[in-house]
Amino acid sequence: MAVLSPLVSRTAVCVLTFAPFVALLSLSPARSASALSPARSGAAARPGAIRGRVELRRVATAAQRRPTVGDLGTPAARDLPDLLRSVVYLESAPRGAFETSEGGHAVMDQRNETFVPHVLAITTGTTVDFPNSDKFYHNVFSLSKPRPFDLGRYAAGHTRDIRFDRPGIVRVFCEIHSHMNAFILVFSHPFFALTDGGGRYQIENVPPGTYGVIAWNEGTASDTKSVTVPDGGTGELDFTIR
Repeated sequence: MAVLSPLVSRTAVCVLTFAPFVALLSLSPARSASALSPARSGAAARPGAIRGRVELRRVATAAQRRPTVGDLGTPAARDLPDLLRSVVYLESAPRGAFETSEGGHAVMDQRNETFVPHVLAITTGTTVDFPNSDKFYHNVFSLSKPRPFDLGRYAAGHTRDIRFDRPGIVRVFCEIHSHMNAFILVFSHPFFALTDGGGRYQIENVPPGTYGVIAWNEGTASDTKSVTVPDGGTGELDFTIR
């Protein structure tokens, strides 16, 4: 996925195309019972897991930080966004996955002119805090359809929050620092996992059955792949994102 130019504006953000996210955006309670082969009810059925690895054949580059007068001589240090993290999730959740959803709290920090973490995966109903850990102002905003917002400018040591009630992809930016961007993936079920530094993932507590699974990285989604979770066992599934 092309990295946003430092000259990106709100107008440019408005026309961002979310075609690669169609599979995720379609996650809704209406589809909750449409797993390829949902788990059968019964006391004997034990949940299992899906695990594997996501291989990235192309890695996006971080947007260049816009220099300031204070950077003359020695550029200020900043964190680089972790572009290697992927999210793996069930295309459709098993029956009953929407019966209990309490959300909770998550944090996306602003540190050294970088959103940390760069990718955040949460369930609907979650409130995300956006603390400002820098020594200057930030202005977090999004124009994404699932949850547009604008937190306004706030100083170091302060925090503001937003609750996310609709599933989908939310692209996050800073009005002041154009190179800052991040993703929040909001799911209406708990069957997803973020990969570790080596690309490995594990989705826990999956009822026995056969499911379609998708891997996502920096705006690119894989084709749906099928995996069967045995009673109390683990299904193995690897992905390659080009």
